[in-house]
Amino acid sequence: QVQLVESGGGLVQAGGSLRLSCVASGRTSSFYAMTWFRQAPGKEREFVATIWRVSETTAYTDSVKGRFTISRDNAKNTLYLQMNMLKPEDTAVYYCGAQIKPGTFDFWGQGTQVTVSS
Repeated sequence: QVQLVESGGGLVQAGGSLRLSCVASGRTSSFYAMTWFRQAPGKEREFVATIWRVSETTAYTDSVKGRFTISRDNAKNTLYLQMNMLKPEDTAVYYCGAQIKPGTFDFWGQGTQVTVSS
């Protein structure tokens, strides 16, 4: 059973930066895709960014384009999310998810809290 463990969250002022990490107990190179989601209080979980194994193609939700960067270090079995120019509306619990194949997500992390103060 693969486990995903997120870290790197915290409290930061608006305009600041954080880098989230998601360490997998299995090989990240074996995953079809790895994705960051977030869930703000009282809201549904939403997609943030994904990276596919093939060609390392990435995709982002519009609200984070130009500010967030998703990347993967297969040698360390780690997924990253570099978050710059943070805004209060980025406040949420951030989760990483992994897919073995297209479709539902097979593995989830426990989440890491990101709080951006104005």
